[in-house]
Amino acid sequence: VQLVEPGGGLVQPGGSLRLSCAASGSIFRINAMGWYRQSPGKEREVVATTTSGGSTNYADSVKGRFTISSDNAKNTVSLQMNSLKPEDTAVYYCNANARPSKWEYDGDYWGQGTQVTVSS
Repeated sequence: VQLVEPGGGLVQPGGSLRLSCAASGSIFRINAMGWYRQSPGKEREVVATTTSGGSTNYADSVKGRFTISSDNAKNTVSLQMNSLKPEDTAVYYCNANARPSKWEYDGDYWGQGTQVTVSS
C-alpha cells in the first residue's frame, strides 16, 4: 500500500488549505484513513480519522476548523483546514490502516509527509 500526499505549503493565519492523499498498490481492504502531524520536538499526534463506515474523529485542537472526508471507491482522503493558526504548523502525514491482500494482516501505512506552515 502506497500513500501519496501532494499539497501543503505556506498560508497566513486565518487562511485555508486542503490536503489530499491517495492510496494505491495492492489493496484488499482499507479499514480507516486519517491525518497525523508532527512539529519539531513533539511527538506525532492524530489530527483526524475516518473509518470505512463513515465515522470520524478529530483532535480537540482542530474541531470546528478541520474537516476530513474520504472516497472509499477511490481510496482517497482529504483534510480541509480552515481558520489556520500558527500552532497548526507541522509536517502532516497521511495514514491508512489497510490489508494489502486477503492473505495478509491489517497494517498501518504512512505517506511521506507534507509541510504545512502557518505564518504571516
